Amino acid sequence: MKQERSSDEWSNNVHSGTRYYAPVILTALLLSFILVCSGCTEENPTTATVTPQAVRYTISQSISDEAQKNTISFDALAFLTGSVGSQSFLPPGKVADYSGFQYLRDNDPTNLGHNTDFVTIIAFNVLNILNSSQINMYVAAAQKQIDDINDFAYMRFPLLQAFRRLKESDFPAGTSVLDNQAVEQFTASLYNLDGKISYERAKLFGEVIASLSADQRIKLDALKNLNGAGNWNRTLQDPLRDLHLNKDVNVAVMTYASEMYSWYAGSVISDVYFCPERHGTYFGSFYLKDWPAMGNPNYTINEQLTASAGTDFLSVLSADQSAKIDLLLNNQRAALNEMVQTREPISSELRKLMNGSQPDSLLIISLSEKYGELDGRISYLYATVFTEIFNTLTTGQKDRLSSLVQNLGYQQPAGAFLYSQPITMPVINSGFQFFR
Repeated sequence: MKQERSSDEWSNNVHSGTRYYAPVILTALLLSFILVCSGCTEENPTTATVTPQAVRYTISQSISDEAQKNTISFDALAFLTGSVGSQSFLPPGKVADYSGFQYLRDNDPTNLGHNTDFVTIIAFNVLNILNSSQINMYVAAAQKQIDDINDFAYMRFPLLQAFRRLKESDFPAGTSVLDNQAVEQFTASLYNLDGKISYERAKLFGEVIASLSADQRIKLDALKNLNGAGNWNRTLQDPLRDLHLNKDVNVAVMTYASEMYSWYAGSVISDVYFCPERHGTYFGSFYLKDWPAMGNPNYTINEQLTASAGTDFLSVLSADQSAKIDLLLNNQRAALNEMVQTREPISSELRKLMNGSQPDSLLIISLSEKYGELDGRISYLYATVFTEIFNTLTTGQKDRLSSLVQNLGYQQPAGAFLYSQPITMPVINSGFQFFR
C-alpha cells in the first residue's frame, strides 16, 4: 500500500519520477459520468426534440464580457463563502481537454449535454462499435495514465491553500503579498503535466482511429447523422462488464471512448472551444454548481445557474465593489485572448495524430506551459480582487452571501476532493512558495 503524502510533496516530485498516492480510487474521470457500471436507461430509444440551431455556444461567446462577468461573479461567490475543500472539487473533463468534448456537450442538439447520462450514452455506443483489441488499447492506456491524472489534481492543493490564506490575511512570517510570478510559474508547471496527458491521450485516440475498419467508420459516421445524443441507442448494455476492470480503469476507458468520438466527429474549432468557467478553476464554483449532480443518474445541471447566481452576487455588492469586477474583465482580456490563440496550435498539432503524422511533442508541452502561465495570471487577478472585495464587505453583505449559497444547497465538505471523489484533506504547505 502506498502512503499518502502531502500535496506539497506531490508538486515537488511529480516531474522527477517519484509518485505518491492517496489511498482512494478515482471513481470519476468526468464530472457528469455517474454509475458507469450500470446500463443506460431501460426505456426504448425515442426521438428527442432538436433545437433549430445546433451550434449555440462558440469560443467568442465564452470569452465575451457578459459570459465572463457571470462566471467571475459566480467564482467570487463560491470563494468568499467556501473553503479549501470546496475549492479542490474539479471536473476531470477540465484536464487534457483538446478532444472537443466540451463543444459536443454544450452544443448537443437534443439538449442532453449536461445530463449525467450523456457520457454513458456516448461511451456505450462507441464501445459497442470497437472490437476487443481496440478496447484493450484503452484499458492499457488507462492503467498507465491514471497516475498522471491523479498527480494533476494533487498538485493544485498548495495554490488552493495560498489563495485561501490571502483571503484570510494569513501570510507566512516575513511576507505580506501574494507573488504573481510565483503563481504563474506554478501553474506553468501544472500545465506541463496537462500537456503530457493531452499528448498521450491524443496518441491513443490516433492509434485506435487508425485501426478502425471501413465498417466501423461507417457506424461512427452514422452516429453523427443522428443529430444529437438524445437520438442514440439508450438500451445498450455495458460492454466492459465482463472485463471485471478496477473502477478507476473502467471509468477511464469510458472517458476515452466518449472523448475519442468527439475528437473523431469534431474539428480544430471544437477542440479550441472551452466553456466560460474553464480557467481560474481554483475558487470552488464547480463544487457549488456540480456537487448536487454527483450520484444522481439522469440529473441535468442547470445551465443558467452560473449566470443567475453571479447576478445575485453582484446585487449584494456596492457600486464600488461591483466596479472591481468590471475592472477585472478589462485586466484579464489580453490573457484570455492569448489563451485562445495558444489552444489553436496545440489542437492542430494533436490532430496530426489522427492522420498518422507525428506532431511536435516539445512544442505541445511548451505551449501548454505558456497556457498554464496565462491561467495563473488570470487566477492571480481573481484571488486579489476577490480578497479586496471581501475586505470591504459589511456584516450584512456577508450574511446575504451566505444565504445565497445556502439557497443553492451548499454543504461544507468534510474534507477535500480528488476531482469529484471525497478524500481526507491532505497536508498542505503553501508558505513562502507563493508569498513575498
